[in-house]
Amino acid sequence: MIENSLAIFEDYKIRRVYDEKDERWYFSVVDVVGALTGSVNPRDYWLKMKIRVKSEDGLELSTICRQLK
Repeated sequence: MIENSLAIFEDYKIRRVYDEKDERWYFSVVDVVGALTGSVNPRDYWLKMKIRVKSEDGLELSTICRQLK
């Protein structure tokens, strides 16, 4: 069974899912970026950060996948 819930961090809501099988929490990266940076558009911030890290260090910060709704 997978449990969905919200975590609150300094008034920011962070989406998360708990997978009981793996006993692991999964958090929304975009929500965490928004909470830590205070960015008006955390989705753009995350995209630009991924592009910058890839061009500077050659590292991929995430897998290539479509955005979830």
